[in-house]
Amino acid sequence: MNLYALIGFPLGHSFSKRYFTEKFQREGLAETHVYELFELPEANELPALVAQWPELKGLNVTIPHKKAVLPFLTELDPLAERIGAVNVIKVQSDGTLKGYNSDYWGFRWSLERWEPFQQLQPKKALILGDGGATKAVRIALEDLGITYKTVSRKESDAFLNYSDLNADVLAEYSLLINATPLGTYPNVDACPDLPYASLTEQNLLYDLVYNPEETLFMKRGAEHGAATHNGYRMLELQAEKSWEIWNE
Repeated sequence: MNLYALIGFPLGHSFSKRYFTEKFQREGLAETHVYELFELPEANELPALVAQWPELKGLNVTIPHKKAVLPFLTELDPLAERIGAVNVIKVQSDGTLKGYNSDYWGFRWSLERWEPFQQLQPKKALILGDGGATKAVRIALEDLGITYKTVSRKESDAFLNYSDLNADVLAEYSLLINATPLGTYPNVDACPDLPYASLTEQNLLYDLVYNPEETLFMKRGAEHGAATHNGYRMLELQAEKSWEIWNE
């Protein structure tokens, strides 16, 4: 049996388990491949987990362990090293663990393949939020040649504050990426505090949130002509990249 799993804590509803279980059934792999959920309260429990399951081939990593697992890996892919976080671990044939980041590819590919992005070709972006989800996003934007500023409620010279945002800023920084959890089910009536009336059809709104399908952030942007994109395609593409890594 080839075992794959998601580690994190706590683990509620899992996109990954459903996605890979359906993939294995669809591709005739269900007899030999299985995807499980392993709740891991502490990242230092990783070596014992790997030892306990010799059939383990690969792991996805979610909050709060994307940085915390780093000391327990034998090797780090150069991209994961740049980002400083992993969401994929490959159990190599000698039992050692190598960390990768497929969030980067999920975000980058979904952005590059988005038709309004191809048409408008934005040069500047605002990243709303400064949590762990922004690490891969920042590196992907850099590699795409897009300069960015981070918007946060924290008082810091390094960030813009939400009160700094006006029509001029939104015209200059035409791509807006919501990397906060605002608007995620069940809190669907929440959204980042933006001057939405200043948005135009020259703006692109990308939400890392994927449930609901259309967040309030997206809905309010669309009302003013902005193109919108949710985070579901990013999840699918990062999962496919995980599969590619495990099978290299």
